[in-house]
Amino acid sequence: MTYQSTVISDDPTKLPHLPTWVTSGRAETLETVDFRSGAALTVLDQLVANVRYGVPVKLLANRLALTAATATSQQEGRLAREADIRDAFHLTPPGEAKGPDGDLLAFWREAVRQRAGGTGELTDLVGAEFAGEMGVWLNAGLERARTSGPLAGCVAAIRAVLDADDRAERVACLLSDIVLARALNWKTVLPITAQRLTKAMLRDLAANGQGGEMAVQVRILESIEDTIRLARDLARRAEALSSVAPKLRAKGSDAAVDLFLTADAVAPASMLSPYIRGTTIPMTSRAARRVCDRLVGLGVARELTGRPTFRLYGIAP
Repeated sequence: MTYQSTVISDDPTKLPHLPTWVTSGRAETLETVDFRSGAALTVLDQLVANVRYGVPVKLLANRLALTAATATSQQEGRLAREADIRDAFHLTPPGEAKGPDGDLLAFWREAVRQRAGGTGELTDLVGAEFAGEMGVWLNAGLERARTSGPLAGCVAAIRAVLDADDRAERVACLLSDIVLARALNWKTVLPITAQRLTKAMLRDLAANGQGGEMAVQVRILESIEDTIRLARDLARRAEALSSVAPKLRAKGSDAAVDLFLTADAVAPASMLSPYIRGTTIPMTSRAARRVCDRLVGLGVARELTGRPTFRLYGIAP
């Protein structure tokens, strides 16, 4: 695969933003949640669907995958830290088991690589236990979204999965995300649902009907608002990273910069060397470390682990 640059907004200050009445309003009824979520989803849709805003959607999706993995770890009772999940995924040698933490992030990263409208690969992802009913649950969620709004459709999908297996939190959240993506005609699944949900909320949803639904919809709305802020922030960071790219003189530095615009964590030894991932461009391990250190020195990247070895780098805040 050859290198292809990422489109960057020429003026990130003009990015769509949430009106203050959305973030300051109180969600007192399902109707007010529906009203506020309509405004929030309009803003998010503009950010992720319009390339001129320069939001690095692949990076956004991978960043959300990590937070979704952390949230679902808590829902499933393992309580793994974000850093431990990231390390388990990125630093496990090829061919070796990543363990439950790494596998959980692998689940969400695989989810964001799926076509939102596809079903074949999703069947493999959710597993044989749910494959037979997945289409029925998604259709029910989409029908509810058409009649009662996208968040209602998300909740319908969550409830359907948990009614079948109350321990299938990650599958429930994934199908909710797919309903949201399909309702908005997104090509990419964004892991939004899991971010703020707890095991207790999911139990209440199954037990308490409308009261439980209200709490879950509010939390999904809050996650949408968080995602808007993250998308805007990543667009600004991407602009800063793109602006310093001409200062890098190493061969393949443009492709290395583009990798930082898609990957939430970059391991120099495996992702930049001996070839820059996704390209046929060679880079030595020494050059890879120098590129990462140079980006840190320019203030557009940061080292994520705090370790002297087995380091990971990501776009700077």
